[in-house]
Amino acid sequence: MHEVGLIGGTFDRFHAGHLSLIEAGLSKCSSIEAWLTADHLALSKDPRVNPWDTRTLEMKEALGDDAGRVRFHVLEDNHGPAPVHTDATAIICTEETRAECEEINRLRTGSDLSPLNIISVGHVLAWDGEPISSSRIRAGEIDRNGKSWIPNSIRTGRVVLTSQVEAELKEPFGQLIPGPEGNPSVAMTEVLTHLEGELGPVIAVGDVTVRTMQDLNRPADIALIDGLTRREPWEGADEIDSSLYDGVLQCSSPAGSLTPSLLEACERAMKSWKEGRLTHLIQVEGEEDLAPLILHPLAPLGAVVIYGQPGKGVVVRWCGEDAKQRCRRLLSEFIPAE
Repeated sequence: MHEVGLIGGTFDRFHAGHLSLIEAGLSKCSSIEAWLTADHLALSKDPRVNPWDTRTLEMKEALGDDAGRVRFHVLEDNHGPAPVHTDATAIICTEETRAECEEINRLRTGSDLSPLNIISVGHVLAWDGEPISSSRIRAGEIDRNGKSWIPNSIRTGRVVLTSQVEAELKEPFGQLIPGPEGNPSVAMTEVLTHLEGELGPVIAVGDVTVRTMQDLNRPADIALIDGLTRREPWEGADEIDSSLYDGVLQCSSPAGSLTPSLLEACERAMKSWKEGRLTHLIQVEGEEDLAPLILHPLAPLGAVVIYGQPGKGVVVRWCGEDAKQRCRRLLSEFIPAE
Protein backbone atom coordinates (compact mmCIF):
# COMPACT_ATOMS: atom_id res chain seq x y z
CA MET A 1 0.00 0.00 0.00
CA HIS A 2 1.40 3.38 -1.03
CA GLU A 3 1.24 6.15 1.55
CA VAL A 4 0.53 8.95 -0.92
CA GLY A 5 -0.71 8.74 -4.51
CA LEU A 6 -1.10 11.60 -6.98
CA ILE A 7 -3.84 12.19 -9.50
CA GLY A 8 -4.44 15.16 -11.76
CA GLY A 9 -7.02 16.35 -14.24
CA THR A 10 -9.94 18.67 -14.85
CA PHE A 11 -12.56 16.31 -13.35
CA ASP A 12 -15.45 18.27 -14.85
CA ARG A 13 -18.97 16.79 -14.52
CA PHE A 14 -17.66 14.08 -12.16
CA HIS A 15 -18.74 10.82 -13.76
CA ALA A 16 -18.57 7.04 -13.40
CA GLY A 17 -15.16 6.92 -15.07
CA HIS A 18 -13.75 9.46 -12.63
CA LEU A 19 -15.14 7.50 -9.70
CA SER A 20 -13.60 4.27 -10.98
CA LEU A 21 -10.23 6.01 -11.33
CA ILE A 22 -10.28 7.43 -7.79
CA GLU A 23 -11.52 4.17 -6.24
CA ALA A 24 -8.73 2.24 -7.97
CA GLY A 25 -6.22 4.69 -6.57
CA LEU A 26 -7.64 4.48 -3.06
CA SER A 27 -7.45 0.68 -3.21
CA LYS A 28 -3.64 0.98 -3.50
CA CYS A 29 -2.94 4.25 -1.66
CA SER A 30 -3.64 5.27 1.92
CA SER A 31 -4.29 8.82 0.72
CA ILE A 32 -4.48 10.71 -2.56
CA GLU A 33 -3.57 14.24 -3.52
CA ALA A 34 -6.05 15.28 -6.22
CA TRP A 35 -4.80 18.17 -8.35
CA LEU A 36 -7.70 19.72 -10.27
CA THR A 37 -6.94 22.02 -13.21
CA ALA A 38 -7.17 25.72 -12.41
CA ASP A 39 -10.18 27.56 -13.81
CA HIS A 40 -8.19 29.81 -16.16
CA LEU A 41 -6.61 26.77 -17.83
CA ALA A 42 -9.78 24.67 -17.95
CA LEU A 43 -11.94 27.46 -19.32
CA SER A 44 -9.43 28.21 -22.07
CA LYS A 45 -10.16 24.73 -23.45
CA ASP A 46 -13.93 24.76 -22.95
CA PRO A 47 -15.88 27.64 -21.37
CA ARG A 48 -18.55 25.17 -20.23
CA VAL A 49 -16.23 23.60 -17.64
CA ASN A 50 -17.56 24.10 -14.12
CA PRO A 51 -15.62 26.24 -11.60
CA TRP A 52 -12.90 24.57 -9.50
CA ASP A 53 -15.03 24.79 -6.34
CA THR A 54 -17.94 23.04 -8.06
CA ARG A 55 -15.73 20.30 -9.49
CA THR A 56 -14.14 19.71 -6.10
CA LEU A 57 -17.49 19.61 -4.31
CA GLU A 58 -18.90 17.10 -6.81
CA MET A 59 -15.90 14.84 -6.30
CA LYS A 60 -16.22 15.00 -2.52
CA GLU A 61 -19.93 14.21 -2.65
CA ALA A 62 -19.36 11.25 -4.97
CA LEU A 63 -16.62 9.80 -2.75
CA GLY A 64 -18.71 9.97 0.42
CA ASP A 65 -16.79 8.66 3.43
CA ASP A 66 -13.65 8.16 1.32
CA ALA A 67 -13.43 11.91 0.68
CA GLY A 68 -11.45 12.23 3.90
CA ARG A 69 -8.61 10.30 2.28
CA VAL A 70 -8.32 12.80 -0.57
CA ARG A 71 -6.69 16.23 -0.35
CA PHE A 72 -7.56 18.75 -3.05
CA HIS A 73 -5.20 21.19 -4.75
CA VAL A 74 -5.17 23.58 -7.73
CA LEU A 75 -3.21 22.37 -10.77
CA GLU A 76 -1.54 25.30 -12.55
CA ASP A 77 0.42 23.39 -15.21
CA ASN A 78 0.68 19.99 -16.90
CA HIS A 79 2.65 18.20 -14.20
CA GLY A 80 1.97 20.01 -10.94
CA PRO A 81 4.29 18.95 -8.08
CA ALA A 82 4.71 15.38 -9.35
CA PRO A 83 8.25 15.80 -10.79
CA VAL A 84 9.61 17.00 -7.41
CA HIS A 85 7.19 15.47 -4.88
CA THR A 86 9.17 13.78 -2.12
CA ASP A 87 6.34 12.00 -0.27
CA ALA A 88 4.34 10.46 -3.10
CA THR A 89 5.25 7.02 -4.40
CA ALA A 90 2.42 6.43 -6.89
CA ILE A 91 0.52 8.24 -9.61
CA ILE A 92 -2.91 7.22 -10.93
CA CYS A 93 -3.90 7.62 -14.57
CA THR A 94 -5.74 6.15 -17.53
CA GLU A 95 -3.88 4.62 -20.46
CA GLU A 96 -4.65 7.84 -22.33
CA THR A 97 -2.52 9.89 -19.93
CA ARG A 98 0.14 7.30 -19.16
CA ALA A 99 2.69 9.05 -21.41
CA GLU A 100 2.45 12.14 -19.17
CA CYS A 101 3.23 9.98 -16.13
CA GLU A 102 6.23 8.46 -17.88
CA GLU A 103 7.49 11.96 -18.69
CA ILE A 104 7.09 12.87 -15.01
CA ASN A 105 9.20 9.85 -14.06
CA ARG A 106 11.93 10.91 -16.50
CA LEU A 107 11.99 14.32 -14.83
CA ARG A 108 12.15 12.71 -11.40
CA THR A 109 15.04 10.46 -12.41
CA GLY A 110 16.91 13.53 -13.63
CA SER A 111 16.44 15.07 -10.20
CA ASP A 112 17.66 11.91 -8.41
CA LEU A 113 14.15 11.05 -7.20
CA SER A 114 12.66 7.57 -7.37
CA PRO A 115 10.10 7.08 -10.16
CA LEU A 116 6.46 6.93 -9.16
CA ASN A 117 4.61 3.64 -9.46
CA ILE A 118 2.12 4.15 -12.31
CA ILE A 119 -1.34 2.82 -11.51
CA SER A 120 -3.13 2.66 -14.88
CA VAL A 121 -6.90 2.24 -14.78
CA GLY A 122 -9.12 1.21 -17.69
CA HIS A 123 -11.91 3.40 -19.03
CA VAL A 124 -15.53 2.88 -18.02
CA LEU A 125 -17.58 2.47 -21.19
CA ALA A 126 -20.85 4.18 -22.04
CA TRP A 127 -23.92 2.50 -23.51
CA ASP A 128 -22.45 2.73 -27.01
CA GLY A 129 -19.15 1.04 -26.14
CA GLU A 130 -17.17 4.31 -26.18
CA PRO A 131 -15.46 5.66 -23.03
CA ILE A 132 -17.34 7.95 -20.69
CA SER A 133 -15.70 11.37 -20.74
CA SER A 134 -16.41 14.91 -19.56
CA SER A 135 -16.20 16.16 -23.14
CA ARG A 136 -18.91 13.71 -24.24
CA ILE A 137 -21.10 14.82 -21.35
CA ARG A 138 -20.65 18.48 -22.25
CA ALA A 139 -21.40 17.58 -25.88
CA GLY A 140 -24.73 16.21 -24.68
CA GLU A 141 -24.09 12.66 -25.90
CA ILE A 142 -24.36 10.78 -22.59
CA ASP A 143 -25.14 11.28 -18.93
CA ARG A 144 -22.58 10.92 -16.14
CA ASN A 145 -23.18 7.19 -15.92
CA GLY A 146 -22.73 6.73 -19.65
CA LYS A 147 -26.41 6.23 -20.40
CA SER A 148 -28.20 7.62 -23.44
CA TRP A 149 -30.45 10.63 -22.95
CA ILE A 150 -32.89 9.15 -25.50
CA PRO A 151 -34.94 6.14 -24.30
CA ASN A 152 -34.72 3.20 -26.68
CA SER A 153 -38.51 3.20 -27.10
CA ILE A 154 -38.25 6.44 -29.10
CA ARG A 155 -35.94 4.76 -31.59
CA THR A 156 -37.99 1.65 -32.21
CA GLY A 157 -41.36 3.06 -33.27
CA ARG A 158 -43.89 5.85 -32.99
CA VAL A 159 -44.87 6.75 -29.44
CA VAL A 160 -47.80 8.88 -28.31
CA LEU A 161 -48.42 11.43 -25.64
CA THR A 162 -50.20 10.44 -22.43
CA SER A 163 -52.59 12.66 -20.49
CA GLN A 164 -50.11 12.86 -17.60
CA VAL A 165 -47.30 14.13 -19.82
CA GLU A 166 -49.64 16.50 -21.62
CA ALA A 167 -50.69 18.06 -18.32
CA GLU A 168 -47.05 18.61 -17.34
CA LEU A 169 -46.26 20.21 -20.68
CA LYS A 170 -48.92 22.90 -20.28
CA GLU A 171 -46.49 24.97 -18.20
CA PRO A 172 -43.70 26.72 -20.15
CA PHE A 173 -40.47 24.74 -20.01
CA GLY A 174 -38.06 27.63 -19.62
CA GLN A 175 -38.11 31.39 -19.21
CA LEU A 176 -41.14 33.15 -20.69
CA ILE A 177 -40.31 36.46 -22.39
CA PRO A 178 -43.68 38.20 -22.72
CA GLY A 179 -44.69 40.09 -25.82
CA PRO A 180 -47.72 40.92 -27.99
CA GLU A 181 -48.97 38.04 -30.10
CA GLY A 182 -49.48 40.35 -33.07
CA ASN A 183 -45.85 41.42 -33.02
CA PRO A 184 -43.61 38.51 -31.99
CA SER A 185 -40.49 40.51 -32.84
CA VAL A 186 -40.87 42.45 -29.58
CA ALA A 187 -40.26 39.40 -27.38
CA MET A 188 -37.77 37.89 -29.82
CA THR A 189 -35.66 41.05 -29.89
CA GLU A 190 -35.27 40.78 -26.13
CA VAL A 191 -34.47 37.08 -26.41
CA LEU A 192 -31.70 37.72 -28.90
CA THR A 193 -29.99 40.19 -26.57
CA HIS A 194 -29.49 37.30 -24.12
CA LEU A 195 -27.96 35.03 -26.77
CA GLU A 196 -24.93 37.11 -27.72
CA GLY A 197 -21.79 35.07 -27.18
CA GLU A 198 -23.67 31.81 -26.52
CA LEU A 199 -21.93 28.66 -27.68
CA GLY A 200 -25.06 27.34 -29.36
CA PRO A 201 -26.61 25.88 -31.25
CA VAL A 202 -29.64 28.14 -31.12
CA ILE A 203 -32.64 25.95 -31.90
CA ALA A 204 -36.01 27.38 -32.92
CA VAL A 205 -39.23 25.37 -32.93
CA GLY A 206 -42.35 26.64 -34.70
CA ASP A 207 -43.04 28.59 -37.87
CA VAL A 208 -43.65 31.94 -36.19
CA THR A 209 -40.51 31.60 -34.09
CA VAL A 210 -38.38 30.58 -37.08
CA ARG A 211 -39.81 33.32 -39.30
CA THR A 212 -39.37 36.00 -36.60
CA MET A 213 -35.71 35.11 -36.10
CA GLN A 214 -35.24 35.25 -39.87
CA ASP A 215 -36.87 38.68 -40.06
CA LEU A 216 -34.51 39.92 -37.32
CA ASN A 217 -31.52 38.70 -39.35
CA ARG A 218 -30.64 35.97 -36.89
CA PRO A 219 -31.76 32.65 -38.41
CA ALA A 220 -31.67 29.73 -36.00
CA ASP A 221 -28.85 27.21 -36.24
CA ILE A 222 -31.47 24.44 -36.25
CA ALA A 223 -35.06 25.32 -37.13
CA LEU A 224 -38.18 23.15 -37.14
CA ILE A 225 -41.37 24.09 -38.95
CA ASP A 226 -44.62 22.36 -39.93
CA GLY A 227 -46.49 25.09 -41.82
CA LEU A 228 -48.96 25.53 -38.96
CA THR A 229 -49.65 27.81 -36.04
CA ARG A 230 -52.28 26.93 -33.45
CA ARG A 231 -52.69 23.78 -35.57
CA GLU A 232 -53.97 25.82 -38.50
CA PRO A 233 -52.15 26.57 -41.78
CA TRP A 234 -50.17 29.79 -41.52
CA GLU A 235 -49.61 31.86 -44.64
CA GLY A 236 -46.48 33.44 -43.17
CA ALA A 237 -44.75 30.09 -43.44
CA ASP A 238 -44.35 30.64 -47.19
CA GLU A 239 -41.87 33.44 -46.44
CA ILE A 240 -39.49 31.20 -44.50
CA ASP A 241 -36.31 31.19 -46.57
CA SER A 242 -34.76 27.73 -46.71
CA SER A 243 -31.71 29.12 -48.57
CA LEU A 244 -30.53 30.67 -45.29
CA TYR A 245 -29.61 27.18 -44.07
CA ASP A 246 -26.85 24.83 -45.12
CA GLY A 247 -29.31 22.00 -45.53
CA VAL A 248 -33.00 21.06 -45.44
CA LEU A 249 -34.28 17.83 -43.88
CA GLN A 250 -37.72 16.25 -44.23
CA CYS A 251 -39.45 14.07 -41.64
CA SER A 252 -42.91 13.15 -40.40
CA SER A 253 -44.42 13.13 -36.93
CA PRO A 254 -48.21 13.08 -36.46
CA ALA A 255 -49.80 15.36 -33.86
CA GLY A 256 -49.40 14.17 -30.29
CA SER A 257 -46.63 11.73 -31.11
CA LEU A 258 -42.91 11.33 -31.68
CA THR A 259 -41.39 9.21 -34.44
CA PRO A 260 -38.03 7.71 -35.37
CA SER A 261 -38.25 9.90 -38.48
CA LEU A 262 -38.28 13.08 -36.39
CA LEU A 263 -35.53 11.75 -34.14
CA GLU A 264 -33.32 10.88 -37.11
CA ALA A 265 -33.72 14.35 -38.64
CA CYS A 266 -32.89 16.03 -35.33
CA GLU A 267 -29.87 13.77 -34.83
CA ARG A 268 -28.55 14.53 -38.33
CA ALA A 269 -28.96 18.26 -37.84
CA MET A 270 -27.33 18.20 -34.41
CA LYS A 271 -24.41 16.06 -35.62
CA SER A 272 -23.80 18.39 -38.56
CA TRP A 273 -23.77 21.42 -36.31
CA LYS A 274 -21.38 19.83 -33.79
CA GLU A 275 -18.96 18.62 -36.45
CA GLY A 276 -18.96 21.56 -38.85
CA ARG A 277 -21.32 24.24 -37.51
CA LEU A 278 -23.67 23.47 -40.41
CA THR A 279 -27.22 24.78 -40.05
CA HIS A 280 -30.44 22.98 -40.96
CA LEU A 281 -34.10 23.65 -41.54
CA ILE A 282 -36.23 20.63 -40.61
CA GLN A 283 -39.62 20.48 -42.31
CA VAL A 284 -42.02 18.28 -40.36
CA GLU A 285 -45.04 16.68 -41.97
CA GLY A 286 -47.46 16.64 -39.06
CA GLU A 287 -46.49 18.70 -35.99
CA GLU A 288 -43.22 19.80 -34.43
CA ASP A 289 -44.69 20.89 -31.05
CA LEU A 290 -43.16 18.00 -29.09
CA ALA A 291 -39.75 18.24 -30.74
CA PRO A 292 -38.11 20.07 -27.77
CA LEU A 293 -38.44 16.81 -25.81
CA ILE A 294 -36.02 15.26 -28.33
CA LEU A 295 -33.89 18.33 -28.98
CA HIS A 296 -32.81 18.88 -25.37
CA PRO A 297 -31.54 15.30 -24.94
CA LEU A 298 -29.58 15.58 -28.20
CA ALA A 299 -28.15 19.06 -27.70
CA PRO A 300 -24.80 19.99 -26.16
CA LEU A 301 -24.79 21.71 -22.80
CA GLY A 302 -25.27 25.42 -23.35
CA ALA A 303 -27.51 25.06 -26.39
CA VAL A 304 -30.68 27.17 -26.46
CA VAL A 305 -34.16 26.02 -27.46
CA ILE A 306 -36.69 28.71 -28.34
CA TYR A 307 -40.39 28.31 -29.05
CA GLY A 308 -43.49 30.49 -29.02
CA GLN A 309 -46.17 30.42 -26.33
CA PRO A 310 -49.42 31.50 -28.09
CA GLY A 311 -50.86 34.65 -26.58
CA LYS A 312 -47.98 35.02 -24.12
CA GLY A 313 -44.62 35.45 -25.81
CA VAL A 314 -41.46 33.44 -26.38
CA VAL A 315 -40.07 30.67 -24.18
CA VAL A 316 -36.30 30.26 -23.89
CA ARG A 317 -34.62 27.25 -22.28
CA TRP A 318 -30.89 26.74 -21.98
CA CYS A 319 -29.90 23.11 -22.27
CA GLY A 320 -28.39 21.69 -19.10
CA GLU A 321 -28.29 18.31 -17.44
CA ASP A 322 -31.50 19.17 -15.57
CA ALA A 323 -33.35 19.82 -18.83
CA LYS A 324 -32.03 16.57 -20.29
CA GLN A 325 -33.12 14.60 -17.22
CA ARG A 326 -36.62 16.05 -17.32
CA CYS A 327 -37.04 15.36 -21.03
CA ARG A 328 -35.76 11.80 -20.70
CA ARG A 329 -38.24 11.17 -17.88
CA LEU A 330 -41.12 12.55 -19.93
CA LEU A 331 -40.07 10.59 -23.02
CA SER A 332 -40.06 7.38 -20.99
CA GLU A 333 -43.72 8.02 -20.12
CA PHE A 334 -44.86 8.06 -23.77
CA ILE A 335 -46.57 4.86 -24.87
CA PRO A 336 -46.24 2.90 -28.13
CA ALA A 337 -48.74 3.84 -30.83
CA GLU A 338 -51.31 1.19 -31.61
